[in-house]
Amino acid sequence: MSLNIPGLVSLSVFFTLTLAAGIWAAWKSKKVQQNRSPTEMALVGGRNINVFLGLFTATATWVGGAYINGTAEVVYLPSKGLLWLQAPVGFALSLVIGGLFFVNPMRSKKYVTVMDPLQETYGNLMGSLLFIPPLLGEVFWFAAILASLGATMKVILDIGGSLAIIISACIVTLYTLLGGLYSVAYTDVIQLAFITLSLWICIPFALVNSATESIYYTATHQSHQGSWIGRIAKQDVGRWLDDFFYLVLGSIPWQTYFQRVLSTASTGQARLISYLSGLGCFLMAIPSVLIGAVAASTDWNQTSYGLPSPLERGESAMVLPLVLHYLCPAYISLAGLGAVAAATMSSADSALLSASSMFAHNIYRKILRKQATEEEVLWAMRTSMLVFGAGATGLALHSRSVYDLWFLSGDLVYTLLFPQLCCALFAPCTNTYGSAAGFLVGLLLRLLAGEPALSIPPTICYSACSLVNGTYSQLFPFKTVTMLLTLGTIITVSYLAELLFQRNLLPRRWDVCSIRGGPSTLIPLQQMEKQMDLPSVALEDKCD
Repeated sequence: MSLNIPGLVSLSVFFTLTLAAGIWAAWKSKKVQQNRSPTEMALVGGRNINVFLGLFTATATWVGGAYINGTAEVVYLPSKGLLWLQAPVGFALSLVIGGLFFVNPMRSKKYVTVMDPLQETYGNLMGSLLFIPPLLGEVFWFAAILASLGATMKVILDIGGSLAIIISACIVTLYTLLGGLYSVAYTDVIQLAFITLSLWICIPFALVNSATESIYYTATHQSHQGSWIGRIAKQDVGRWLDDFFYLVLGSIPWQTYFQRVLSTASTGQARLISYLSGLGCFLMAIPSVLIGAVAASTDWNQTSYGLPSPLERGESAMVLPLVLHYLCPAYISLAGLGAVAAATMSSADSALLSASSMFAHNIYRKILRKQATEEEVLWAMRTSMLVFGAGATGLALHSRSVYDLWFLSGDLVYTLLFPQLCCALFAPCTNTYGSAAGFLVGLLLRLLAGEPALSIPPTICYSACSLVNGTYSQLFPFKTVTMLLTLGTIITVSYLAELLFQRNLLPRRWDVCSIRGGPSTLIPLQQMEKQMDLPSVALEDKCD
C-alpha cells in the first residue's frame, strides 16, 4: 500500500481548519472577557456558555475516537456483540443522573472543578490524594485516544502512526493553551459535525458492498462468525452488571463533565445540556454499531484485506477504519478518516483541559501558592498543559498498555472518587477521617482484586472467579461492591470519629483534622480552640 496523498491533504486541511477555529475562539474569549477573571474564562468560559455550544461540547467530550472505534469493535467481536455494548446507554444514563442530582449542588456553591467540594469537606491533604486518580485517568485517556488515531492513520493513509500522534498532540495542545474552554467548545462544534456527517456518508457504501451479507440476516442467523447481536451467558451476568454500573456511576466524577455544566449561565441550562447530551451520546453510537455489524457480516477474503480476518490477526480494535478503507470507495473512506480524527481531537482537548484545570486551581492555587495572582495561576495552567500533553504523547508512542492503564485509573475513579464526591455533596456529616479510611479501603480492595490486562493476579478471588488461558477473571461485580464498601467506610468512620471526640472518649488533642460536624457538633470550634489554647487559624490549617 502506497502513501495516500489525497487523504494526507484532506487531513491537513481538517487540522488547519480545527486550529484556525481554536485560535479564533481564543480571540473571541478575550473580547467577551469584560469583568471576568482570566482564569474563570479559561476554566469555565466565564460561566457564559450558551445551550447550543454547551450541548455540542458536552456530547463531543464523550464521543471520542475510542468511543466510535470501541463501539464498532464490541459489536464485531463474536465473544461480545450488541448485547455487550453498554457505553451508549451507560453514558446517556450517567449524564441524566448528573443533571438530576449533581448539577444543582455543584452550581449552588459556584464550584470551579470537581475537586472543590472534596477539598472543602476533607481538607487539602485528602484533596491532593483524591486528585491522583482523575489526573492519571485524564492523562492516560489523552494518550489512549492519540494511540487510537495513530493506528487509524496507519491503516488508511499508510503513514507512520508516530507522526500522526505528534501532529495531533501539538495542535490540540496549542489551541487549548491559547483559548481554554472557549477554544475547546468551539472546535467541538466542528468536530462533532465532522463525525456525524462523515460516518453516515460511509455507511451506505459499506452496507451494499458485495463482500457483505445483509446485517439483518446475520443478526437473526448464524453467519461464519456468528450473530452480531451476541449473548450474555448466565455466568457473565455479574460482570455485565458491574461494567454497566461502572459506566453509569463511574462516568460522573470527572472534570470533563463538570467543566461543561459549571460553564453555563444558569442551573436550568446546565440540566438541559446534561439531558440532551445524554441523548446525543446514544444517537452518535448508531453509525459505529452499523459499521461493527457490517464487519461481522463481511467475508474478508473477498476484499483486498484478505485472510486471516481482523479477529484472527488481532486487529479487531481497528474494524472501523478497516471497514472504511476496504469496503468503501477511496474518496468516501477519506470522509471516515475525518470522523476518526475529529472524534479523537474532541476528547483529547477535553482531557488535557481538565487535567490542567484541576492542577492549576486545586493544587497550585489552593496548596502550593495560596497568594498566587490570576496571571500566575493561568501560567501554571498553561505549563501543566505542556507537561501533561508531552507525557501523554510519550505514553501513546511507547506504551502498549495505555488503554489498560486508563481502565485501571477509571476503576479507581469509580471505586474511590465517586463515593467521596457523593459524601461531600449529600452527607455533610462526613469528615477527613472517614475520607482517609474510605480511600485506603477502596484502594486496597481494588488492587487486591487484580487486573488481568496488566498481568496483576488477584489476591482476593470472589465467589465467581474463572481461570481462562492462564489468567484469572473476576465474574463477580467486585468494582461496584468495592465502591459501596468505600461509601460505607466513609460514613461509618466519620460518625465514629465524631462520636469519639465529642464525647471525650479520645483526647481532643488527637483531633488533628478538627471535626466540625455541622449542626450536630456538641462543642463549637471556638470553644475547642480555647480548650487547646491554639490560635484560631491553627485548626483551620491542620489538615491543609
